[in-house]
Amino acid sequence: MNWEILYYNDDVQEALNDWPVGIRAFYARVTKRMIIFGPNLGMPFTRSMGKGLFEIRARGKEGIGRAFFCTIVDQRIVILHAFIKKSQKTPKKELDIAYRRMNDVKTNW
Repeated sequence: MNWEILYYNDDVQEALNDWPVGIRAFYARVTKRMIIFGPNLGMPFTRSMGKGLFEIRARGKEGIGRAFFCTIVDQRIVILHAFIKKSQKTPKKELDIAYRRMNDVKTNW
């Protein structure tokens, strides 16, 4: 059985659609693999951020994108937050958004 990818809200999907084409293409390849093989692809595609939060590590010639996700029952992956990375370290603000949304998903979905 394949996995299903859902989006936390329309804003997350719009943020991904606004990514440069090369980064978006990498993201699309990774999510296709996740649908078939599950979310635990490992480096360099996905990485655990702790406490049930994971990131998709998308890159292209235009830069680096990150999309945070969690999993919920029935083989569903929820993309919680996406942004273009501008520094070496993931900004705390971006992580806080993802953790807050993950807590919302785990309690209300």
